[in-house]
Amino acid sequence: MSAVTAAKAPPSSVSAQRARRDRFALALNVLSVLGGIGLWWLLSIFNSTTLPSPLAVMESFGALISDGTLLSDLLASLRRVLTGFVLGAGLAIPLGFAMGWYWIARAVVEPWTQFFRTIPPLAIIPLAIVLMGIGEVPKVFVITLASFLVAIVATFQGVLNVDKTLINAGRVLGASDWVIFRRIAVPASIPFIMVGLRQALGASWATLVAAELIAADAGIGYRMQNAQIYYDLPTIFVGLITIGVFGLLMDRLLLFADKKLTSWQERR
Repeated sequence: MSAVTAAKAPPSSVSAQRARRDRFALALNVLSVLGGIGLWWLLSIFNSTTLPSPLAVMESFGALISDGTLLSDLLASLRRVLTGFVLGAGLAIPLGFAMGWYWIARAVVEPWTQFFRTIPPLAIIPLAIVLMGIGEVPKVFVITLASFLVAIVATFQGVLNVDKTLINAGRVLGASDWVIFRRIAVPASIPFIMVGLRQALGASWATLVAAELIAADAGIGYRMQNAQIYYDLPTIFVGLITIGVFGLLMDRLLLFADKKLTSWQERR
């Protein structure tokens, strides 16, 4: 449907078309997943030594669930990921707003932000062990750093990209800096912030496995590393699938929040 036709269509017709599109997209999602599993199964038949079949992975899932191993590992990993993500994003958003709104804060903080962005968070692990020991603190710290560096850049860019015409219009109408910041800069930056949060969540999960190498005794990453020693491929696949599924679910929660917070924004 062309843009002109969409503009002339009544709201009920547009809503019906979007509902049909969403149902079709959901059907494509299901077919895509089933097709991927089918391809996996086919490849495992021809290469069973290095690629376990879906059935073998499901059996491993059942064994790890029945003895409580998967649940304890999942809870340990979720605690680390959520703690690091919340701390990193919680620090990055206000600091990113300060960098975008005040040039003095930008001049002070931006060089350090760009410096640490060039250093992979995983490279900080040896230093974290030396300075913080081998408990939970270094694991959470590495995940926090990974999420922080992603979220602060997205927030900073979001504030910088606020339409200057809107800001000037607010000043012409007599709005104070606080009102302009609260009513114009913050809403206009939310789309950038939500993208940054989704990327920060992905960075948190990506850092998890390496973070759990720091003398962990539980966690999905720890279980995968332990399975590697015994060439237990189904358990490794269980860890990969678990991380992927829960990462996807958390990403969908952020996407839902994004739609609610940016309902004013036109979407395709």
